[in-house]
Amino acid sequence: MPTPRTPLIAVPAYHLASGRVRGWEQGGPAVPDRYIKALRRSGLRPLLLTAPDPAPSAEILEPFDALLLIGGGDIETRRYGAPSHPQVYGMEPERDELELDLTHQALASGMPLFAICRGFQLLNVALGGTLHPHLEDVAGMGEHGAPQKGGSAFHDVKVASGSRLAKAVGGADEICQCASHHHQGIDRLSPELDAVGWSPDGLVEAIEGKGDGWVLGVQWHPEMTSEEDPVQQGLFDAFADVVRS
Repeated sequence: MPTPRTPLIAVPAYHLASGRVRGWEQGGPAVPDRYIKALRRSGLRPLLLTAPDPAPSAEILEPFDALLLIGGGDIETRRYGAPSHPQVYGMEPERDELELDLTHQALASGMPLFAICRGFQLLNVALGGTLHPHLEDVAGMGEHGAPQKGGSAFHDVKVASGSRLAKAVGGADEICQCASHHHQGIDRLSPELDAVGWSPDGLVEAIEGKGDGWVLGVQWHPEMTSEEDPVQQGLFDAFADVVRS
């Protein structure tokens, strides 16, 4: 009997500026290894995508079994109808364009999609939602980390019962010690998505698609603690289970 093929996961990469890596005079694409390791622990094979890519999104995704959208710099504010903000940083317009196209294609084809932090935000924007450009401007917001200063915050997330998120974390009604590292968040939720997780200050921390396909986004960074925390690794395992089904 032939050995089953390892599922291939498309992972759009950051673009590191020149000087970030010695010898990379023109910069280059990269993905933090924690994402790679978390996917591999779940028996998945990640392959990096780079922007720009002039090929149609259907052609780009054709070899793949699923799409993972990871963290990174901010999405251009114009893409969700907001003015520029002095705290917005790290924008990559070509990455935005690629990931938005891939997201629409994955949703249209029913491809499993897991979105983390920036990816969570991009999923909402792709479906017509909006973002708070800077959470410190929002009254009542708690601590969610300081990306530009390298700082993370840890908080619990309340989980909607019966959701895909709840199933992924073993039916728990709360996920403890989620590593948070973002200064933006969902303002208006897309009508095509359901909120299924919230931080103690009420910010939406998890979303999923309303349709039958497996679409899950989390605002925190499960890959940061997944090696030690089986609950966080469970999100990647649930993704893998769906990819193999």
